[in-house]
Amino acid sequence: MATTGRPEPAKLKAEGLSVAVVATAWNAGIVDKLRDRALSAGKEAGASVTTFEVAGALELPVIVQACAQRFDAVVALGCVIRGATAHFDYVCDSVTEGLTRIALDEQTPVGNGVLTVDSEAQAVERAGGPGAIEDKGAEAMWAALGAALELEKVRNFSVKL
Repeated sequence: MATTGRPEPAKLKAEGLSVAVVATAWNAGIVDKLRDRALSAGKEAGASVTTFEVAGALELPVIVQACAQRFDAVVALGCVIRGATAHFDYVCDSVTEGLTRIALDEQTPVGNGVLTVDSEAQAVERAGGPGAIEDKGAEAMWAALGAALELEKVRNFSVKL
C-alpha cells in the first residue's frame, strides 16, 4: 500500500461548494466506512454534500457524470475485491478510465475512492476508522474539494496583456 509520500490533509475551506458522493451497494460494510469518512471530511470543510447510491462499481460512471454536470466536485466510492477470474481487472480498468474521462470531459474534479484490493482485510485497512492505516474516503473528498478550489482559481484568473 502506498502510505509513503502521501500529503498531509489540508484544512480546506470549501464553503459554497457542492459535492456529490456516489457510493456502491456492493461490499456495503467497507463502502459505508468510506462514505462516513468522506461525508465527515466534506462537512468539516464546509461543503454542501449530497449522496447517491448505485449497485456496483460499473454503475458509478454514469451517475458520476450526471453529478459532474451539476456539482462542483464528485467523489466516487466503492470496493472491488479480486476474485478467481479476470472480471476484477475489467471492472477496475473500466471504472478508472470512466472516472478519469468524466473529470476531463466535464472539467469537474472526481475523487476516486474506489478501493481495488486483493482481500477484504486490505479493504478494511484502507477504509478509515479504528485501526485503519489509510482513510481513502476522506482522502477522495479532500482531493476532489482541493481540485475544485484550484479549478475555481483557474477559472477566475485573468491574464494581463
